[in-house]
Amino acid sequence: MQQTAHLWLFFVLVFGVVILPGLDMAFVLASSLTGGRKAGLSAVVGIIAGGVCHVAAGATGVAVLLKVVPSAFNVLLWIGALYVAWIGISLFRSGAAFSAAPLGEKHPPAVTFRRGVLTSLLNPKAYLFMLAVFPQFVRPEYGPLWIQALVLGAIIAFNQAAVYGALALVADRARGWLESNPAAHVAAARLVGGLLMFAAVLTVVEGWRSA
Repeated sequence: MQQTAHLWLFFVLVFGVVILPGLDMAFVLASSLTGGRKAGLSAVVGIIAGGVCHVAAGATGVAVLLKVVPSAFNVLLWIGALYVAWIGISLFRSGAAFSAAPLGEKHPPAVTFRRGVLTSLLNPKAYLFMLAVFPQFVRPEYGPLWIQALVLGAIIAFNQAAVYGALALVADRARGWLESNPAAHVAAARLVGGLLMFAAVLTVVEGWRSA
């Protein structure tokens, strides 16, 4: 397989993974709805930063630990799911207003960014991808491994920025309408909170089966 075809295949695979609903997508949606465009984009940057860490782990072999010690994966799975579920529960209970949510406007972008990084790092699907898919696209015949890792990491970051960035902007526009409709405001807060809790449960179920 030529290197260009090799990269395009990786691009398609990554895009397919990114557009699937999951913890990262739910976090970006909640951040944008509760804190506006700035919070949503801060969450996206945090997710991308976490993705850089995943690439570094995959390229250096750190992720092998999760394969050698399966219990490490299970711990990561539960911690990540519980963290996102906690955000969802807090948002659901705050239903009176988005501003009362844990990701509301009271938090500076740096806080949302850090939460985005943590959400990404605690997402078990990313580690499964790095263990099962990433190694297949890092080949000695294509040159220095660190350069390949940079290219593949850039592809991942581009997909995340495009998909999650668009989601954050759309959610921000919806937020303006929600602010002028109190009833819809409450319903949306609870819907997003429920979505986060559902994503957490789904992640545990799917991750447990994969493990």
